[in-house]
Amino acid sequence: MKSPSGMFSLRRLLFTMITAAVTAFCPIVPTAKASDLPSLPELSATGPEIMLIKSLQEIAERRMDSALNGIEQLLQASPNFRLAHLIKGDLLLARTRPISDMGETAGFSQQHIADFREEARVRVQRHREPAPLDKTPKYLLQMQPDQKYAVIADTARSRLYLYQNVGNQPRYLADYYISTGKNGPQKLKEGDKKTPLGVYFVTASLPREQLTDFYGGKAFPINYPNEWDKRHGRSGYGIWVHGTPSDTYSRAPRASDGCVVLSNQDLDRISTKLQVGITPVIISNEIEWVRPGDTMVLRDKLAQHLENWRRDWESGNIEAYLGNYGRDFSSGKQNLEQWSRHKRQVNAAKRWIKVGISNVGMFLYPGRDDLAVVVFHQEYASNNLSNRMKKRQYWMKEPGNGSWKIIYESTA
Repeated sequence: MKSPSGMFSLRRLLFTMITAAVTAFCPIVPTAKASDLPSLPELSATGPEIMLIKSLQEIAERRMDSALNGIEQLLQASPNFRLAHLIKGDLLLARTRPISDMGETAGFSQQHIADFREEARVRVQRHREPAPLDKTPKYLLQMQPDQKYAVIADTARSRLYLYQNVGNQPRYLADYYISTGKNGPQKLKEGDKKTPLGVYFVTASLPREQLTDFYGGKAFPINYPNEWDKRHGRSGYGIWVHGTPSDTYSRAPRASDGCVVLSNQDLDRISTKLQVGITPVIISNEIEWVRPGDTMVLRDKLAQHLENWRRDWESGNIEAYLGNYGRDFSSGKQNLEQWSRHKRQVNAAKRWIKVGISNVGMFLYPGRDDLAVVVFHQEYASNNLSNRMKKRQYWMKEPGNGSWKIIYESTA
């Protein structure tokens, strides 16, 4: 026989567990129905997470048997989903007696219980506040034609968003729950267990054979520390996008040593879309969304500055060319003065120069409106040299006059 007081306690516990997010998402009213769930994007409409969300709403509606049935179906599909096991245990226990705390007989520490509550909260928050389909992350100013996808990670919401390149413009495709650094965002030094914030690129694809079970079936290193990180003395290495151990469906929102961690199921979905050396992985503390046309002025301005740089270089006017570089410019171990000296020496031997630019991508740096990463293919030819290369530049808006200048340049 079911205990009404036990069911009420569990219902109250689960609402405490996911706090205001569930209160807003699953209102405590007799007329609430599962059909009140917001519609979900096609690629995210099925799977363990949505099954969990539906069961939580059924608990809010006092439909405990249906909630338990949904959790059991979830566990049949994903038997290593620990949060679902915890909810099932509480549902069963509440049939016999009132319970005073979530997972009180599960043998978990209070820290683990807090982690489960936070995981439930951010998962519910995603379905309460889905990605706005009429907006895009402000960082994707322009995608390169050969960049088929872009990845944006939001550490505050424990969410990774996948965007497809459609005509050099980003189009939302799907999003996934992630775990990030134990000590939060903005990595500064090796061992601080924080996730870096910035514009990065996938540098390798590591198969299962090269990994231990801890990393799941695949791993994708990114180029942390990037040039901006190194300029600011940030250290560390081994920041990857990877999966979970085989006995773990997902980890707590803050559980990694700095990496971005997805369930193995979700990593499988995105792994075929990550291009080594090409796919941008932009990590933000909290995504800023804009309408597609809002970044057009900035994109066009950067494109014009890039064209001016190309034209000045091709003209042979070395002073005009060097005028595109900021006072804080560096490349490798060279500062602006050393770079300028070297370029003047090289330019003295040139009778003619041709410079072509193609496949341009532009990415605004998270947390800044005055810093952009520009990547492109460069074709260079002169009377004594010709080459092709991928190039990466950091452009910064100078205070006061609003002009954009190059502060870093290298091959990509």
